[in-house]
Amino acid sequence: MEGRAVLSVDEQLKVITSGTMQVVPMDELKKKLEKGTPLNIKLGVDPTSPDLHLGHAVPLRKMRQFQDLGHKVTLIIGNGTALIGDPSGRDSTRPPLTEEQVEANAKTYVEQAMKVLDPEKTTIVHNGDWIKPLDLGSMLGLMSKFNVARILEREDFHNRYTNGQSIALHEFIYPVLQAYDSVVIKADVEMGGNDQIFNLLAGRDLMRAEGMEPQVALTVPLLVGTDGVKKMSKSYGNYIGLTDEPNDMFGKVMSIADEIVPMYYRLCSTLSIEEMDAIDEAFANGTADAYQLKRALGVNIVDLYHGEGAGEKAMAAFDAQFKKGEMPDDVAEFPVSLAAPNDEGKVYLAKLLVDVEIAKSTGEARRLIDGGGVKIDGQVVAPKSYNVDPELFHSGTALQSGKKHWAKLV
Repeated sequence: MEGRAVLSVDEQLKVITSGTMQVVPMDELKKKLEKGTPLNIKLGVDPTSPDLHLGHAVPLRKMRQFQDLGHKVTLIIGNGTALIGDPSGRDSTRPPLTEEQVEANAKTYVEQAMKVLDPEKTTIVHNGDWIKPLDLGSMLGLMSKFNVARILEREDFHNRYTNGQSIALHEFIYPVLQAYDSVVIKADVEMGGNDQIFNLLAGRDLMRAEGMEPQVALTVPLLVGTDGVKKMSKSYGNYIGLTDEPNDMFGKVMSIADEIVPMYYRLCSTLSIEEMDAIDEAFANGTADAYQLKRALGVNIVDLYHGEGAGEKAMAAFDAQFKKGEMPDDVAEFPVSLAAPNDEGKVYLAKLLVDVEIAKSTGEARRLIDGGGVKIDGQVVAPKSYNVDPELFHSGTALQSGKKHWAKLV
């Protein structure tokens, strides 16, 4: 194989199965590897959004591992399938995208994906090239290979059907077209999130029906967001974007819950399998220093997406702001006139915190004050101190809530 020295099949499987959910079927993957020729690993992505986060990068990281093992990867930009929209995990029909939106998103997707993949070892194709020219006879021929009852068995369709929710007819075509992609590129392995298992198995069925050796389906977990509860999503506000500024990216990594640190190492870092196994063991036996491991993880991830050395700089900026309590350079500035005294000759601090956008409401501001999380020029405001001395405020006064929310009066 190309790339680094050829590993044994068992050694390759150790790398491939690290951080995976399902390999269906495992014995077929082993047989494919035993042939000793580079496999064609497929990942299809619909560019429905211009910006990617670490959750999107999980299958890309696995693709990079395949590349490092000497295999070929094919990244399919779904400029054909995106016009339908993947129904996986959905409880309603996706709103359609225009071709212009899809093309614009695809450009930024590829740029960001190449931060993970080796560009010289990546084949990029667009499935619109073979989907859009399909005539009616060809489309009917593909659809005849699938059973409606089987499609209705998939969880998302089943739930929508039993709940009386709408399922548009064109949504049934999506897994057919994704399966057709596998036939066209002759995939050996297709990857996807664990919510993609039905579509991946559909590819196996169609390849077998076409007299081809079926692909192996490999799924990876859905990355938990920074809140430690829900899957990473921009709509949940718990994401780390691949284009986030280094300091923001590092800070978000430092905010993740301790218990999901091993998952982030396994799915997002560039560490070796042995190093990740050691981290898992440290958490299992209670010897892990979660804080220091998060710092190292932050450096690793920032370096990956912003270049070597960016992580150390981001960590230094984090230390300056949060460990030493120094005000960040890009803090928002507001006129000192907002701290004007009221009729009682005091400054209503709760309203001031809203005016400088540290709190969303005076009720929230009062709770922040009572929790001891508000500081004026580094001094903690005592609980219940809602009206304070106006002499505390001048040009240059720093207002702070917690570690992340700052404002400066000018």
